[in-house]
Amino acid sequence: MSDQPVLLVTGGSRGIGAAISLLAAARGWRVAVNYAANNEAVDDIVARIKAGGGDAVAIKGDVGEAGDVTAMFEAVDRHFGRLDGLANNAGIVDAPARVDEMSVARIERMMRINITGSILCAAEAVRRMSTRHGGKGGAIVNISSMAAILGSPSQYVDYAASKAAIDTFTIGLAREVATEGVRVNAVRPGVIDTEIHASGGLPDRARQMAPSIPMQRAGTADEIADAVLYLLSKDASYVTGAILNVSGGR
Repeated sequence: MSDQPVLLVTGGSRGIGAAISLLAAARGWRVAVNYAANNEAVDDIVARIKAGGGDAVAIKGDVGEAGDVTAMFEAVDRHFGRLDGLANNAGIVDAPARVDEMSVARIERMMRINITGSILCAAEAVRRMSTRHGGKGGAIVNISSMAAILGSPSQYVDYAASKAAIDTFTIGLAREVATEGVRVNAVRPGVIDTEIHASGGLPDRARQMAPSIPMQRAGTADEIADAVLYLLSKDASYVTGAILNVSGGR
């Protein structure tokens, strides 16, 4: 078995997840790239990693489905035989709406993927990495959002609420497993120029929001990946329960 550490990146084929996958590989991680549906995007990321001399595998699965989450981690076990890190990145937004305009189906889907999915993935990671379960330790980085503290009124309060839950989950889980060799932290991206805005019906949001950001620009997926890889690394060996804002001062 290789001594190279293994990282699972959920939602790892596009946007922030793709940047995390590529940077992790460049820094010596073997990468399990999770994706939900876009075969072309994940194939491109895996091919780029392998072209650079890295080791990666695509693993399909919807984090909002418990059975898929179990199968995803079992695939990591089969392919790599170990797990050292989890970038809990998969998540969704929806079209801008007031709370009183949101359907139950929309809210339930948002919470199932953004909250339940993240918790289920973290639980599977702990079962493999925690010394309590015979593991050798590891690190989890959850992807939150500045929306968690700003609220996103008249856009997507449901998304903001789901990310606030991730903040609380990060703090609680970090304390729960602190003596078991597992560190748990989160990154709160601000306005980042990725395709997630288009999926929520606001393709120009990053450009439009730039003047309201103290640094006068949107961030990049690579800048979020840098923060995530720091928190996964031994350089952050005494960091757990932290939530790092990467938002240009917003």
